[in-house]
Amino acid sequence: MRPPPEREMMSERPEHTEGAPLSGGEKHRRRGRARLGRGLKYVRRRRKFVAGLSIVLFFYAVAVFADFFAPYDYRSQLRGEPMSPPNEIHFRDADGGWRARPFIYARRMVDPLERRYAEDASRAYPLALLTKGYPYKLLGVIPTTRHLFGLRDEGGTATAQPRVQLLGTDNLGRDRFSRLLMASRFSLVVGPSGTLLASALGIFLGCVAGYGGRFVDAALMRVADAMMALPTLVLILAARAAFPLELPPARAAFLMILIFALVGWAEMARLARGLVLELRRREFVLAAEGLGLSKARILFRHILPNAARPLLVQVTLMLPFFLLTETALSFLGVGLQEPEASWGNMLAAAGDTNLLRNHPFTLLAPAFSIFVFVLGVRLLGDGLKGKDERGVS
Repeated sequence: MRPPPEREMMSERPEHTEGAPLSGGEKHRRRGRARLGRGLKYVRRRRKFVAGLSIVLFFYAVAVFADFFAPYDYRSQLRGEPMSPPNEIHFRDADGGWRARPFIYARRMVDPLERRYAEDASRAYPLALLTKGYPYKLLGVIPTTRHLFGLRDEGGTATAQPRVQLLGTDNLGRDRFSRLLMASRFSLVVGPSGTLLASALGIFLGCVAGYGGRFVDAALMRVADAMMALPTLVLILAARAAFPLELPPARAAFLMILIFALVGWAEMARLARGLVLELRRREFVLAAEGLGLSKARILFRHILPNAARPLLVQVTLMLPFFLLTETALSFLGVGLQEPEASWGNMLAAAGDTNLLRNHPFTLLAPAFSIFVFVLGVRLLGDGLKGKDERGVS
């Protein structure tokens, strides 16, 4: 009995079997789907690591391109608008009409004592992307005047136009948003650089103590114990006070990084020493010693790679401390000095309770930035831990 015509036609269609060769396009598509599946699986498995790394990379991208994102020079002053609130972004004009392009109104001070401002709705100033502003060098190399956003140039003079100020101005009329972006450069360089230098010094001394003789171990660890017994912040303050306050930003950054490295190496040294003492008893290290390898080769080729993960986690735990220490130094007036910007000296304005009551968000924007960055670092450190250390999430 012959099968029905439809079944007969279906049986005559070529079907792909496992052993049949695939075309080039099909191989490429399958490879892409497999790669995407592996990437999504890795992201789901390491959610904290990916989230923390994204936050940290975002902050450093903002710091590198701060001149491009900042609409105005962070040192320029607008004397007519001290302590002004953030601009209101409008889409609806005074006549009730809607506009597709957002705009702002110019402002004028109506009460100098209370620093109250009123908008002048007689003319709207549209916002635009990639506007011209103060000259700078992109990445320190390319001279340009382009900025991410600003007011559209309609043929008027620069002094006639108001400024778009997303976070208002400080008591000298400087744009807080531009200063916040530029402050990230100093704060995100000094804290992490001091952490890396202190970690490198601590790891080196810890490895020397763990793989050296008994006398070297005892001497180095007693010095580390003495450093850990001293109050770190007080020691950093004393070391910073021994130098002039008025230093250029580069010298101030170098000095603070050096102080952080000389003060903060002890914890990392004790951790590295303990890991070296534990790993040098493992079979692969004993086998390397039996083969006659040098101590330096065993240390850097066999011991340190196996101790890398806990050392990296300790680095991520130290970084927020040094970042907050740099912020505290600038807040207390012994860090970066005006008119240069850092998150610490921007937070100094929050010490005035009247200003804090009237402008809580604008004054605490640096504190919020510090919180988000520290959160990203802690997520990154938690993602670097092993599964057994993280537990069930």
